[in-house]
Amino acid sequence: MKTPDFWRRNSKSLLPNILAPAAWAYGWVSRLHRSFQKSHRVEVPVICVGNVVAGGAGKTPVAIAIARFFLAEGKRPHFLTRGYGGQLKGPVRVVPDVHKFTDVGDEALILSATATTWVAQDRVLGARAAVEAGADVIIMDDGFQNPSLAKDLSLLVLDADYGVGNGRLLPAGPLRETLASGLERTDAVVLVGGSCDSDIYNWLKEIKPVYNSILLPQQSSDAIAGETVVAFAGIGRPEKFFDSLRQAGCELIKCFSYEDHHIYNKQEIMKMVETAAAQNAALVTTRKDYVRLSMDARMMVSVFDVEMSFEAPAEFQKQLLSLLKDGST
Repeated sequence: MKTPDFWRRNSKSLLPNILAPAAWAYGWVSRLHRSFQKSHRVEVPVICVGNVVAGGAGKTPVAIAIARFFLAEGKRPHFLTRGYGGQLKGPVRVVPDVHKFTDVGDEALILSATATTWVAQDRVLGARAAVEAGADVIIMDDGFQNPSLAKDLSLLVLDADYGVGNGRLLPAGPLRETLASGLERTDAVVLVGGSCDSDIYNWLKEIKPVYNSILLPQQSSDAIAGETVVAFAGIGRPEKFFDSLRQAGCELIKCFSYEDHHIYNKQEIMKMVETAAAQNAALVTTRKDYVRLSMDARMMVSVFDVEMSFEAPAEFQKQLLSLLKDGST
């Protein structure tokens, strides 16, 4: 789904009040599920990159940044993800040239370009498969609300701009659980787009360590920066992607928004291709959308790749390395 407008902080819609009973039921069932599920530990440290908000907060770029750091240190990080949108239950090791997004989901394909990636609906079985395959650290993309696999470091990713929206639980708002509940279980907060003089940063730092970060275009995206473009995105908050293009100096002629994990048909692609051609513009999308396109469609589309950059990387890296030095098990 696309993030509804009534989930936003200043929405005047009556829907959140109408959906309040459903939100209460959702919260009650979620708490009950977490309280009864046992937690299992594996032989290597487990880092969970999660959030309390449904939709794109920036979890996957944070997970990739962590994996790249460990790879640079000579470690063997493996990703573990549920494979949302894919049909394979796993545990299965993702093979990019073999698996499609319909098998393992779009995010798993993106992760597998950086490090070994496992898809498993059962997180414990997936973690054990990763350990047997030689992982010395496991990075979970999501799974914050799933207590089945014990975590050695839990990171809560928050978008500084969006925050927690209207602060209500699903479906009345964007929250999978309350922010207070999430902060109780997290070790640190990664604030995407935050700064040291923002209100949310100053509030959070009194509760947990906070690492400010920002999404920046990768070098491969330099050719797109400053160009005239037609953009499309099927992610939780498409406008976040469109804003990134504007910040890179692009002139956006037209924006097409679709629901998260949308599967594009030929008619939709051709409509966008024709729109871009009529304006002599490039047709641009996210990496997450790109892996869901047919091979023919990919030839007509450019990708605007981003990566996570941390304001104080040394502090963040020190916390990551402490997991291995402590020999957490």
